[in-house]
Amino acid sequence: MTHTQYIAAQVAASAKSIQSTLQLLNEDCTIPFIARYRKDKTGNLDEVVIEQIAKLNQAYEAIIKRKEAILKSIEEQNALTPELQDKINNSFDLTELEDLYLPYKKRRKTKADTARENGLEPLAKIIMAQNADDIDYIAGKYLNDKVANEDEALQGARDIIAEWINENMYIRKNLRRIFGRKAAITTKPVKDADPEKAQKFSQYLDWSENLAKAPSHRLLAILRAEAEGIIKFKIEVDNDEVLDLMEQSIIKKPNAATTAHLQKAIADSYKRLLAPAISNEVLQEAKAKADAVAIQVFADNLGQLLLAPPLGEKRIMAIDPGYRSGCKVVCLDEKGDLLYNETIFPHPPQKESAVAMKKIRSMVNAYKIEAISIGNGTASRETEHFIKKIAWDTPPEVFVVSEAGASVYSASKIARAEFPNYDVTVRGAVSIGRRLSDPLAELVKIEPKAIGVGQYQHDVDQTKLKEELDTVVMRCVNSVGVNLNTASTALLSYVSGIGEKLAENIVNYRSENGAFEDRKQLKKVPRLGEKAYQQAAAFVRIPNAKNPLDNSAVHPEAYAIVEKMAKDLKLKTSDLISNKEAIAKINPSTYATEQVGVLVLKDILKELEKPGLDPRKSAKMFEFDPNVKSITDLHTGMILPGIVNNITNFGCFVDVGIKESGLVHISQLKEGFVSDVNEVVKLHQHVQVKVIEVDEARKRVALSMII
Repeated sequence: MTHTQYIAAQVAASAKSIQSTLQLLNEDCTIPFIARYRKDKTGNLDEVVIEQIAKLNQAYEAIIKRKEAILKSIEEQNALTPELQDKINNSFDLTELEDLYLPYKKRRKTKADTARENGLEPLAKIIMAQNADDIDYIAGKYLNDKVANEDEALQGARDIIAEWINENMYIRKNLRRIFGRKAAITTKPVKDADPEKAQKFSQYLDWSENLAKAPSHRLLAILRAEAEGIIKFKIEVDNDEVLDLMEQSIIKKPNAATTAHLQKAIADSYKRLLAPAISNEVLQEAKAKADAVAIQVFADNLGQLLLAPPLGEKRIMAIDPGYRSGCKVVCLDEKGDLLYNETIFPHPPQKESAVAMKKIRSMVNAYKIEAISIGNGTASRETEHFIKKIAWDTPPEVFVVSEAGASVYSASKIARAEFPNYDVTVRGAVSIGRRLSDPLAELVKIEPKAIGVGQYQHDVDQTKLKEELDTVVMRCVNSVGVNLNTASTALLSYVSGIGEKLAENIVNYRSENGAFEDRKQLKKVPRLGEKAYQQAAAFVRIPNAKNPLDNSAVHPEAYAIVEKMAKDLKLKTSDLISNKEAIAKINPSTYATEQVGVLVLKDILKELEKPGLDPRKSAKMFEFDPNVKSITDLHTGMILPGIVNNITNFGCFVDVGIKESGLVHISQLKEGFVSDVNEVVKLHQHVQVKVIEVDEARKRVALSMII
């Protein structure tokens, strides 16, 4: 089976598209570049499919590598038969490959190994043949200085048979099928477990359900409870069903003298070898599936968060609220640069609200503030209420933004480099302001895990989580594009073809030589060669550049084509841009080349209509119910405005203006069945919810969007 055949069996794409995509990936082209600028070669595959092809290609390579290692190991043992070699060569299933390799795998000395050393393998073969009439008499022939009596001989033979049964591919395959369909995960509480911790997992203290049907969040919760010493769990099936299947496979003569010994060997093989191995396999498989679901939930949420509506280049006052330590206030210019910082104390215990109001008014007027960004943490609602009580000449827009991850950013290397002379409180407030102006540009500075839109993100495979989240960030950054003259190192590092080191070199070059005037200047950046330029150039923007195409998503390799289009219409390139009437006259197939095909040319014409258009919507103001400030203000039946601040596969969490977010279970999203929460709600969506239950003791709120 070739790369292409292996991938084609699992991806909805033609063999030609797969081959072209693999060729581009082998040429070190990035996925955003391939998806955007090589559509004609791939057959218009999107980023998601190209990512699947890349992952499946890695999986195929891993299988080939494992096959080679297995064949080499068996060959070194002089045990590789032509039949076994064919089975290994024809298999592309890692589980099957490991089953084929199991009898030859290096391992610790087993009971069966000892029995073989004691000369008992012939006796085991006699028992397996099921032809002997007096097996005790035959066993007596195998006594020696290490085997004292018939019972020891028969026990050793059974140990060997148990190992043969464990290595039987048919039995292993059928046990996997039974465990895969019928295994239950059953929990029991651990005595003397921490009562406070146990309360969080109260529903799982005595729990049982089909492992294959357990939702991702529930399985991960059970595994976390076990890791924290709250519960113990078992993976169980009907042992009688399993033993019956094994006996039917092994015992051909039920009334033979050897039957009892085979039954003992079967029971031993199952309990000691097969059950632990297969139950662990199905648990790991279920965990991998649960991880994949949780990672996908996190990735979807992160993508929505990064592409949240930006307010744009406005002068912003950001407030990180607090009580005793006060509210940290910063004023930022249109580029997000810090102009001024101050601490005010409008809340208890100081309650200097009059002084604080005067300072806020003064800062807003002095720095021409257009919008105020308030973090949604402690004292957020009180701070919002305080701001709205101020008698403004011209009231600025007021936004409450998520401050998740702001403290992580404020203590980070990036923050220290940006603000070496300010403490963490100032840096955190700056982050709250900048994420209103441009969430994408600010949030890329924070490790995605710290942003707080995941589900059991610390319990899933961390390598796979990082890979998926990095992919999402890269996809978002490149779908928007970045301003080459203002982008931070963190933001530039996610641009197609650049990476962390080249991003640093770009920022250093910009500091030493001033703003970039055109994209070609990128080639002067140290270590940024032709390949990196090809991959990156179209994803960076230069406002007010000499060539207006430098502020668009048109790739430099197509500039000559655009210039020819303009020339054919007797226009300058600058006059063609945004000229819908002239653009409508262009037939893209007339200008197709080997490098730039019709699909890419159609994208170019769309881009020329609205060059450099940000695909994100604009930020909108939102107001919570002013009468609701804590969980004690809630009662059943209330209708409230809220903001979706996290999405899981069992529902979504909604911020209604109190410390605790309320849960809208998937069954309460709308009338009728909902299979995917993301079909109904998006992160940061403004919604109306009804309170259906308030549990003050556990600080839980149940909400419904069915009003």
